Amino acid sequence: MAKVLGMGNALVDIITRIEDDAVLDNFGLPKGSMTLVDLDTSNYIHAETTGLPKSKASGGSAANTIHGLAHLGVETGFVGSVGNDDMGRFFKKDMEVNKINPILFRTMNETGRAMALISSDSERTFATYLGAAVDLTEDDITHEIFEGCEYFYVEGYLVQHKEMFEKAMRLASNAGLKVCLDLASYNIVEANIEFFQHLISKYVDILFANEEEIRALSGKSPEEGAVEIRDQVELVVIKMGAEGSFCVSREDMVRIGVRPSNPIDTTGAGDLYAAGFIYGHMKGLSPETCGKMGAILAGRVIELIGAKMDESHWENLRREIYSMEG
Repeated sequence: MAKVLGMGNALVDIITRIEDDAVLDNFGLPKGSMTLVDLDTSNYIHAETTGLPKSKASGGSAANTIHGLAHLGVETGFVGSVGNDDMGRFFKKDMEVNKINPILFRTMNETGRAMALISSDSERTFATYLGAAVDLTEDDITHEIFEGCEYFYVEGYLVQHKEMFEKAMRLASNAGLKVCLDLASYNIVEANIEFFQHLISKYVDILFANEEEIRALSGKSPEEGAVEIRDQVELVVIKMGAEGSFCVSREDMVRIGVRPSNPIDTTGAGDLYAAGFIYGHMKGLSPETCGKMGAILAGRVIELIGAKMDESHWENLRREIYSMEG
């Protein structure tokens, strides 16, 4: 059984590089955000970007993090919902190939997909059709799913089904798992502030957010917002992009720099950062070392297109990460 269990929207990422941000305006997509769209709009964006460089990969925020942990040698699993279609089969096979235990529920809706539009400055903007991903229900979430697990990593994008979301966090917390929440996109946080505040105060051990998300949650600067929340959780981890990151515990605040890199696509940077951080936390390492591990993974993935890295990259990354364990 998995030691780290992830749960999130099971999506297939269709990654497209765009040359002009005017494309985003034409689609009504705020740059750097995640916007929910219907199937027709998703298909329209796909059609209108025909001819631009594209690639496909299993995705979703939590799934990306779980992929990272699996490549670091951690026993992992993933809970999600997919359609009974080619994309759903693609998602499941990708999980299995990467040694992740897929706990996937199938529905009649099409598998969700995220149109990831990558700007020339490496910023990514998502137009996401959730499809079957939102069909995960309260009844699907049982005590048995969490047996044998030590950590539960969940993405804030699941907020569209609040009852199911809270049940999963409650069962994980009651089972003694470390509950890790990544807040997701700032516009999702803005629309659900009170619900996120409720979850954090009751269930969360480690909170991950970027600077826009913590501002949306707290209405304060990243530092002030993190300090405000630290009495409710074990750790608050704030990802600041090119400015690095910082981690706030009840005792202190530590700042972590970035790994020098040549970014071409920031897709998955925060997700891989979380994978490195959680790996270090599982090993009992200091927040500073955990953050450095996260920065190593994030700094490498942004040099590539998409949130996935092939084995040649992981071989070097594992060597570097393992050397930090002491």
